[in-house]
Amino acid sequence: MLEELAQAETAVADCVGAPTWALPERDLVAALDATHRLEQRLAAVKLTLVRELDGRGTATAQGASSTAVWLRDRLRLTVGAARRLIELAATLDAVPAAVRDALAGGAVDVEQVRVIAGTVETVHTAAGAEAADKAVGVLVDWAAQFDAAGLRKLSTRILDHVAPEVADAAAEAALRADESRAARDRHLTTSEQPDGRLRLTGILDTEAAALLRTAIDPLTAPTGPDDTRTPGQRRHDALADVCRLALRGGDLPENGGDRPQLVVTTTYDGLTRQLGTGALDTGLHLTAEAVRRLACDASILPAVLGGASQPLDVGRQRRLITGPLRRALVLRDRGCAFPGCDRPPRWCDAHHIHHWTDGGTTSLDNAVLLCGHHHRHLHHSDWVVRLGGDGQPEFTPPAWIDPDQIPRRNHYHRRT
Repeated sequence: MLEELAQAETAVADCVGAPTWALPERDLVAALDATHRLEQRLAAVKLTLVRELDGRGTATAQGASSTAVWLRDRLRLTVGAARRLIELAATLDAVPAAVRDALAGGAVDVEQVRVIAGTVETVHTAAGAEAADKAVGVLVDWAAQFDAAGLRKLSTRILDHVAPEVADAAAEAALRADESRAARDRHLTTSEQPDGRLRLTGILDTEAAALLRTAIDPLTAPTGPDDTRTPGQRRHDALADVCRLALRGGDLPENGGDRPQLVVTTTYDGLTRQLGTGALDTGLHLTAEAVRRLACDASILPAVLGGASQPLDVGRQRRLITGPLRRALVLRDRGCAFPGCDRPPRWCDAHHIHHWTDGGTTSLDNAVLLCGHHHRHLHHSDWVVRLGGDGQPEFTPPAWIDPDQIPRRNHYHRRT
C-alpha cells in the first residue's frame, strides 16, 4: 500500500505543475472529473486507515487521550473535524459493500455516503433488510445526479420507491416525530442590550415560522428605487410594523391590568416646541424626533405634575385601576415600588394600600405598583406600605427584620 500511495503522490505532484493553460477545454473538464474521482477514492482509503487505527487503539498506545485528539495533532485538524472523520469511518464500516465500492470508485463523495448510511438505517428499521438493500441501489443512482443536500431531500420519500406499502405510515410517523421535536425545541430569547436595543434569538416551530413569514413578507418589499435598506433592515422594520398593527387592533390580552400600549412620557412644552426627549416606562429615553413621530399617531393624555413630579391628575378616574389611573400610577412608581425590586411596570399589578373590600378607594393616593411576587408577599407578610409626605410609596419592614422599623423606598426606578 505504501508503494502504491507513493506512486500516486508522485503522479499527483507531477500534475500540480502541469501547464493547464495549454489544455483544451474538453481536457480540462475531463481532468477535473478525474481529480474529483481520485479525491473520493483517497477519502475511502483514508477512512479505512482511520477505522483500523481507531480499532487497534494506536492513539492511546502513543499517549493520546483519544483517537480524535491524536488525529488533531497528527493531521492538524480541529477536534470536531477529527471526530466527524472517526464517526464516518465507523459508518462506512457498517454500510453495505455497494456503498463502500461506490466511494472507492469515486461514484459518491463522503457527504453523500453519510446521507445514504442514515437513510438505509431508517429504511431497515421501517421496512426490513430487503427494502434496505433496494434503497442502497436507488440512492447510489441518485447520487450520480444530486449532491448531498438534494439527496437528503429525496431520501425523505425513499420508501415510496422501495416499500410503498409502508411509506404513508412511516411518513406520518416521521412527521409526528418532527412536530414533537419542533415543539420541544421551540423558544424565543430576548436579551436587552445596555443601550436599549434588543437581541432576538430562538427557533420557531413550523407553524409559527409560517405565520411570521406570512405576516412580514408583504411588508419587507422595498418601498421604491430610493429604498436603501438592507434585507435584514427591511425584515426588522416589518416586524415592528406587525407589532404596531397588533397594538392598534385592540385584541391583545391585558397586561398588568391595562391594554398593551407603548407609553412615552414627555413635557408639554417640549412636545409643542419639538425639542423634548421622551422616557419609556423601562427608563430608556427616545430622541425628540422619535417622540414627535410617535405623537403623530397616538392618544395624548394630559398629566398635571406637582413640584416633586408626582402626578396630581391624569384624565378621569375609573372604578378599576386601569386606563388613565394606571398610567398615572406608572408615571409615579415607574415599576414595582417594593424596595430593591427592578421589575418594570408591564410586569406589575396595581395594589390597593387600604383594601377595596375594606372600604378603600380606587384612587392614586390609595394605590401602589407591585410585581406579582411582591404583591403576594405583601398580602402574606407583616410589611406595611403607605405613601410618604411627598406622595411616594414607602414600606415599613416587620420588627424581626428591622427592630427600628425604619421605612424603606425603592430607589432603583428613580431617574432624572
